[in-house]
Amino acid sequence: MVRPHSHEAADKVDAALEASAEGMRALWISLLALAATAVLQAVVAVLSGSVALLGDTLHNAADALTAVPLGIAFLLGRRPPTRRYTYGFGRAEDLAGVVVVLAIAASSAAAGYAALQRLAHPQAVTHLWTVAAAALIGFAGNELVARHRIRVGRRIGSAALVADGLHARTDGFTSLAVLLGAAGAALGWTWADPVVGLLITAAILAVLWQAAREVWRRLMDAVDPELVATAEHALLHVPGVLGVGTVRLRWIGHRLRAECDVLVDPGSTLVAAHDTSVRAEHALLHALPRLTGALVHPDPQPRDGVDHHAVLARHRSAPGL
Repeated sequence: MVRPHSHEAADKVDAALEASAEGMRALWISLLALAATAVLQAVVAVLSGSVALLGDTLHNAADALTAVPLGIAFLLGRRPPTRRYTYGFGRAEDLAGVVVVLAIAASSAAAGYAALQRLAHPQAVTHLWTVAAAALIGFAGNELVARHRIRVGRRIGSAALVADGLHARTDGFTSLAVLLGAAGAALGWTWADPVVGLLITAAILAVLWQAAREVWRRLMDAVDPELVATAEHALLHVPGVLGVGTVRLRWIGHRLRAECDVLVDPGSTLVAAHDTSVRAEHALLHALPRLTGALVHPDPQPRDGVDHHAVLARHRSAPGL
């Protein structure tokens, strides 16, 4: 409940979810339900002047927005590569992520500004019962979405959908915080509503921080180091692989691509070295579920001080290449 949930599309999609029409339908239905909840809350926020409710509305909208990269990934990611876009269109997800981060930043700024203005210039909140009802609607909407995602996720075996359901459940408690602001306003505490608004702004900032971090990592081709360790372990257990050199992984959409160097017997024939490379790629495909392909380069194991890459030495000026 404290640690922010990942908004990375790769974490929101697993093999069971991607292969299941029921799972994808559950995902989109729940997102539409959250959007409808946010719209209802927005109407009440305008009528009542509650900045706490406004913050919760923006929080729900921000969470719904983080699904945009996932939608882009499925709409464009399945298009075949072209001679111009040789790796396909999966990176469109990262561009959408930048837009989402900017939108969440704008929503957090709006919520924070409204709350600070209300603290500086107190104003009575009207329609308190309506505000309380809208808070309960926010909680109920998140809880219904959570139950639907968890139920379908368990039925189809999708850990990603179950995790997203648990995330929606914790978001419901943010909506309940609006009740505290309404109760304080009913007692005449004019500061209660904007203070709750600031707390919800902090929740939006937590979403913003993680979304921005994930987008930054994607743009910089970062991967979980455990994936690299898993790839190295798989390669070392391939018959014919005498050692592992450089291993590079990158996300393209919510799929992985790999480039690896493996050491082979320098006396191997071309066919034997190629066969080892094919077996190495096959091992990687089983070890890394999100991997779509790998380029495995066989290097002769160094012997007698022979440098098989000497001709490339002066071209490799950058460290690590």
